[in-house]
Amino acid sequence: MARILLTSGPTRQYIDPVRYLTNASSGRMGCSLAEAAVAAGHEVIIVSGPVSVTYPEQATVVWVNTTDEMLSAAREQFAQCDGLIGVAAPCDYRPEFVQDQKIAKTGQPLVLQLIETPDIVATLGAEKKDRWVVGFALETEDRRFRALVKLEKKSCDLMVLNGPEAMNSEENHVEVLAKDGSVVATIDGSKGEVASQIMQIVGERLIDA
Repeated sequence: MARILLTSGPTRQYIDPVRYLTNASSGRMGCSLAEAAVAAGHEVIIVSGPVSVTYPEQATVVWVNTTDEMLSAAREQFAQCDGLIGVAAPCDYRPEFVQDQKIAKTGQPLVLQLIETPDIVATLGAEKKDRWVVGFALETEDRRFRALVKLEKKSCDLMVLNGPEAMNSEENHVEVLAKDGSVVATIDGSKGEVASQIMQIVGERLIDA
């Protein structure tokens, strides 16, 4: 059995003390994968952004808010894990400057300067050594090509490709892609069903291989 690190949910990047950038990630896919991993007998550590789902009580959960916090916590936990499933949807951008006070309306357009946040899966993938990494790619165009580019750039062993329809949904449709560009599996169904099949593939190809 393996000790698996799983990142889940969105992150928040604050603009001022009350407003933030985020996305529609619900954490359902991460929760379903955690349940499937626990059911398979694995030890699961979850680094999660703010979500309303209830993770399995057998898992250890580390709560974070920002992308930088998620990276820091994931990095710390990954040192003690056999592999990573990076299903979280962290914010790719953050405001260059965060206002100390709530921004008041002025009747004029508000311009935000955004800068990129760190890529969590790519950072951990570059440091993985003999550990394995499964990434998730949510794409809207040239989906398979973009997912395969990410697989290579992020040093992943498998990449799970899905689309924006997966966000905050009970269902999912995914392709599991291997390093050689082949489609290992195409999976449709509830997120619980999809997670079970993904974990079976991870077990066969990465854990028990």
